[in-house]
Amino acid sequence: MDFDDTLPVVQRKSRRQNDPVKTLARRTHAQKWLIATALIGLYVLGILLFWQLGVVQQSTVIVLIGLIGLFLSLFFVIFKAKWHLQFEEKRLKLPIVSCAIASMLVICYLDPASHILFTPFCFIAIAYGMYRISRRSALIMAAVIVFAFACIAGMHYHNWHNPALLKLEMMHLLTLALALPAFISQTGKVQLLHRVLHRASRKIKNIQEDAQRDNLLGCFNRRYTVAALEEQKQLADENGTPLCLAVLDIDHFKKINDELGHLGGDEVLRTFSRLAQEHIRAGDIFGRYGGEEFLLVFPETSLLPALNTCERIRSQVESHHWDSVSQRRVSVSIGVTQYIPGESVLELFSRTDTAMYMAKEGGRNQVVVEEPVPAADKAVPEEE
Repeated sequence: MDFDDTLPVVQRKSRRQNDPVKTLARRTHAQKWLIATALIGLYVLGILLFWQLGVVQQSTVIVLIGLIGLFLSLFFVIFKAKWHLQFEEKRLKLPIVSCAIASMLVICYLDPASHILFTPFCFIAIAYGMYRISRRSALIMAAVIVFAFACIAGMHYHNWHNPALLKLEMMHLLTLALALPAFISQTGKVQLLHRVLHRASRKIKNIQEDAQRDNLLGCFNRRYTVAALEEQKQLADENGTPLCLAVLDIDHFKKINDELGHLGGDEVLRTFSRLAQEHIRAGDIFGRYGGEEFLLVFPETSLLPALNTCERIRSQVESHHWDSVSQRRVSVSIGVTQYIPGESVLELFSRTDTAMYMAKEGGRNQVVVEEPVPAADKAVPEEE
């Protein structure tokens, strides 16, 4: 039989892809650009207000906008071209923070009135990269900032010979020299806490994934698969999307187990599980129900594409080279059906299991479809 898998099927994501934690992680890339742009915007707003008050020159505003455009374009090209992947720290937080602080130092040199903005926004810039910048790098950056600020103060005094300005800038310099190392020391504790929480989160995630998996076969276990089926049934009821279920049972597995022993039987199960998972589509949920019986859930899938996938699995199992584990041919009988809106999970499973037993009784090594018949169509019309 020739099966057509080109029917329009709703594009869907796998259960893992629907994980809200991973969805959040995918969204943070755009969010980080938004946060960085917002912080830059706050600094620009401050400079514009100072310009309106007449304490900052218009040329300084133009230089600031030019620097922002230059560095944003530079980092956009770097990330777009994926050049950042060549570096150990792929988010380039240290270069980004360095460019931001360098731009603010240039503005400080052009207009001393901007010093009042430099100090708080310098701390904000360092805080922006504190999770990715090591304490050693941050301390070196702090030393460079203090030195650069001292040079700017010296150049201002050399240009204008203004003792009052020099005194004010020395006060700013002293504030930076005292506060920056203390701030970096405190952010180091936050970094440590972040690393501890990250490791704990990964351990919890691994434990959760292990709890969902069959330790022997690597596929989903019965509890997870049944829960996934319940979840997909609810989604089908809510959204009106199709849902299919298949029951797969390895033929003559008891004889295989008797011939090869439990270790050989386990190897057959592992190989079958691997073959099946290699030929299911993204979003299909494959799990072991018990013994040599497996369930395959097809979310948002109509009957014909589900049938096609089952036939691919059956054909692959039949043609696989099994000589290393068994001299007899290994095959699988599969029953598949489509969910009828309103029926229970037990009724859906019962119909699919019946189709699988029909495949067994019909000679095994085949896929049998149990056509979904709505309850209304099953009613026998009354005689007139």
